[in-house]
Amino acid sequence: MHFPQDEAVAEARAFLDAHPETESFHLILTDLCGVQRGKHLRRAELMGAYEAGRFLPGSILSLDVTGADVVETGLVWSDGDADRLAWPVPGTLVPVPWAQSRAAQFVVSMHELDGTPAIADPRNVLAHVLERFRPLGLTPVAAVELEFYLMDRDAALAGKPRPPQALINAARPEHLQAYLLQDLDDFAPFFRDLYAMAEAQGLPALTLISEYAPGQMEVVLRHRADALRAADEGIMLKRLVRAVAERHGLAASFMAKPYSQFSGCGMHIHVSLADAGGNNVFAADRAEDNPLLLNAIAGLKATMADGMLAFAPNANSYRRFRRMSYAPIAPSWGVNNRTVSVRVPASKGPAMHIEHRPSGADANPYLVLACVLAGLHHGISRKLDPGPAVQGNGYEQQAETAMPTNWLAAIEAFRNSAVMRDYLGDRLVDVFATIKDAEVDRFNAEPTERDFTWYLRTM
Repeated sequence: MHFPQDEAVAEARAFLDAHPETESFHLILTDLCGVQRGKHLRRAELMGAYEAGRFLPGSILSLDVTGADVVETGLVWSDGDADRLAWPVPGTLVPVPWAQSRAAQFVVSMHELDGTPAIADPRNVLAHVLERFRPLGLTPVAAVELEFYLMDRDAALAGKPRPPQALINAARPEHLQAYLLQDLDDFAPFFRDLYAMAEAQGLPALTLISEYAPGQMEVVLRHRADALRAADEGIMLKRLVRAVAERHGLAASFMAKPYSQFSGCGMHIHVSLADAGGNNVFAADRAEDNPLLLNAIAGLKATMADGMLAFAPNANSYRRFRRMSYAPIAPSWGVNNRTVSVRVPASKGPAMHIEHRPSGADANPYLVLACVLAGLHHGISRKLDPGPAVQGNGYEQQAETAMPTNWLAAIEAFRNSAVMRDYLGDRLVDVFATIKDAEVDRFNAEPTERDFTWYLRTM
């Protein structure tokens, strides 16, 4: 890739001309843990960033979820914490409607000084996997579907989350009222702002659902024939949801399992493949009648354990996987069945596609999509067979799980996966696994409130 990109430079100039009121620009880099990092630039600095890139320390790609360096990655002191160049991603320069000052934002990807994509930038990893589909003449079409909780802000910040009071009355959701329209009405001011600001940013936010727990919501993004753009939009939607919640005195949580008694939050990936003419190659009246679709499903099943660290990257992630919880517990597939991990929705013809269900809302959309597409490609290139579809309650048909059930097992499965190393690269696998090793160590070293609840008076 050659920089600067004429398309991006022209986009920046046009934005400045169209928005003379904009004073600052938020540069956004998503690290391996899915955390958005970056800096604020003044108006006079924007063109320099688009024409020459912007220096950022390479160690930013070594950080764990708390922002601490993981020296063992080799991305900190071993090269003197050398700078890399962050280059703006075309099509991501948009206003920031919630900012108190007049602001805009743009996404960047990290590159070495010679223009080579930085291997620990998750956006570059997804771009690398996408290249594997070119010889097949296929283009992945993808969309991100995110679940999240609205919470009482003060309670959430105190570590004792509870559902928030409605924005139009004194009611507070308490029950498992799936798809309850009253919940959407009660938080209408939040959603009104969310959709207005999504439109201002060009985010294709579609269906809104009140999910299966008090304060739990879901927003669906439109399918894109550009998986990189679909992941960008997943990241942008998370930032937007948090900001709009704060504007209304709420907290928005994308934790996989913030409440022990309620369902967790998933990030479902909807994916299909298009040929050179834009036709959906998964199209069929029945999933069983399309061999390519079956190969793709088989690949997702075969690589699910390998990619689990991307789908469930944190300690909290593994609290979500419980029977009868709407979260999958085994590599399985079915048609119109929410008890499986790879679901073919109730659709047919050109609308036929796959819904990949294991990922939590806390996962990194770039890494999740990279692993999902790696699974698709793996299954198609090897013509794998997924076996029979699950009929009925998949939870009752799984005597044991073949998915890692805890953080440590997921790290080892990812580190030892020949498939992940083939598609994501040895260096990326080693860096991500090393970051998560460090997180496990730091997480386990810190006593929690439960330590005292269980052990203070019993030991």
